[in-house]
Amino acid sequence: MRGTRQATMKALAVLGHCCWAAFFVQLVPSFLYGISIWWGFVPLILAVGLKGASQLLARPAGEPGPPVEVEPPVTGRWSALNSPADRVPSHGTHGYGQTYAIDVAAEPTEGARPAFGWWPVARRNHDFPAFGAPLLAVADGTVVRASDWRRDHLSRNSYPALAYLLVEGLLRDIAGATMVIGNHVVLDLGDGTYALYAHVRRGSLTVRPGDRVRAGQRLGDCGNSGNSSESHLHFQLMDTPDPVTARGVPFSWRGCGVPAGGTSFEIQQTSHPASPA
Repeated sequence: MRGTRQATMKALAVLGHCCWAAFFVQLVPSFLYGISIWWGFVPLILAVGLKGASQLLARPAGEPGPPVEVEPPVTGRWSALNSPADRVPSHGTHGYGQTYAIDVAAEPTEGARPAFGWWPVARRNHDFPAFGAPLLAVADGTVVRASDWRRDHLSRNSYPALAYLLVEGLLRDIAGATMVIGNHVVLDLGDGTYALYAHVRRGSLTVRPGDRVRAGQRLGDCGNSGNSSESHLHFQLMDTPDPVTARGVPFSWRGCGVPAGGTSFEIQQTSHPASPA
């Protein structure tokens, strides 16, 4: 049953991309030559319908199981943003295994993180304390996915940039999961549980697929790649290594549980274990 669901979700994603491609292709003669194509919006309607069907398949089946307890992926003082402690799904969607995902941003002192406002329209990543912060393995495991070639873009933490982010986010979603999560790493924690770290800093990963890692080992740095408003970590557990076909899995961080949105939490700095031999 699980394999059938995943195959169906993958097929829906492929068909959805084909529908979006057909929609944009038919726009060309319409704009350039004024040719009206009566069926032009059919691919758009189909793409939206396929996305909705995929969302339904991504919903957890029945009551969620007990949270999987893992170590925190960061150290220092951080603030929780979108959190499953406040609502489920935390990001307003079950897609890409995000049902129980959380966003966290470094804030070593109150006000150290630039506030959202009208100006400046965009900031450089080094203005945010999270940029370059170490990301740590939450448990012993094996790296199954690792990608860090995408650029870290400017922030979108202003009202004008937010409007741009909404359009950008739609286009990234059309392009596929990897354009949304940006640079990322996925760990196989065993027992059918996988940890995803998204928006990783370009060129910062110290691991590659097949590597064994230990809890607390540094995997890379926090960045601002993909569909991101500012430098932060998007973390989630899921039941497959592929976000396209994944369902979310509840988590709890040892020592702090699941921080609620808008609250700060602090994780004591520890030494990072060396890579397994």
